[in-house]
Amino acid sequence: MATALDGIGEDATLIVRAEKVASYPHTLTLTTPSGTLTAPAKIITRLTEPVDVLWVATKTYQLQEALSVVEAMPGMVVPLLNGVDHIPVLRAHFGSERVVPATIAVGADRTAPGQFVQHSMVRLSVASSGESLLKDVMAQLQSRVGFNCQFVASEPTLLWSKLTFLEPLALVTSASGKNLGEVLGSPEWKARAESAFREAAAVAATEGAQIDVEKILSGLSAWPPTTRASMAKDLAAGRRLELDGIAGPIVRGGAKYGIPTPTTSGLIAMIEEKVRLRTH
Repeated sequence: MATALDGIGEDATLIVRAEKVASYPHTLTLTTPSGTLTAPAKIITRLTEPVDVLWVATKTYQLQEALSVVEAMPGMVVPLLNGVDHIPVLRAHFGSERVVPATIAVGADRTAPGQFVQHSMVRLSVASSGESLLKDVMAQLQSRVGFNCQFVASEPTLLWSKLTFLEPLALVTSASGKNLGEVLGSPEWKARAESAFREAAAVAATEGAQIDVEKILSGLSAWPPTTRASMAKDLAAGRRLELDGIAGPIVRGGAKYGIPTPTTSGLIAMIEEKVRLRTH
């Protein structure tokens, strides 16, 4: 995001963990399907001056640590975290009127510090409450960088649309160790995936989201067969997982509204067992 924003002429500053500063590069590079963007890496470790927009792009489990280094009140806060639980946390911290929910979806990898490779189009969706300030930025990201940008009126639909897709994909590719093509090619795993998608959509509907689960299921085959969720990549690399941030809202929502989520719970258990075996 910093590289893309800098590429359209915005003055972007990265907040980096203090222990990472010494090894961080002076230039950011984003390689996209249509070309390469570079930007100077303007780095700070604490936000001590007001900014127009604070983009929050941490892992779900890093949020509290990140908030601790934000000392100045931003004009607007745009979180790009997975899940939904971070929104009330951020609104309690910054005030409801400043927090504009958003989601980002892209297949990408960090190949080295400050170097990113984008494998698919970036889909950036922002709540309509941010349109007055971000309209021009979104238009520039779309026309000059190739992002697919949209404003969404319904916050539940905005947030749960991504989670309804991401959560089953993350659980199935992580639990199975298979990519999406292999999952769809296995009757057993395809059935589990479809069940997980339906459970997630059922919970999303109770939260007021408009989700077409049949459209999601019919569109799975259009994704690259090598697709794996970032959670599956993190599991394979031995990194900490966003398991609660991504799957937690589904099982907690199911318990709250009386919606059975046995497939989701079973996949979580399989992943937790993999982590347990990895750590022993």
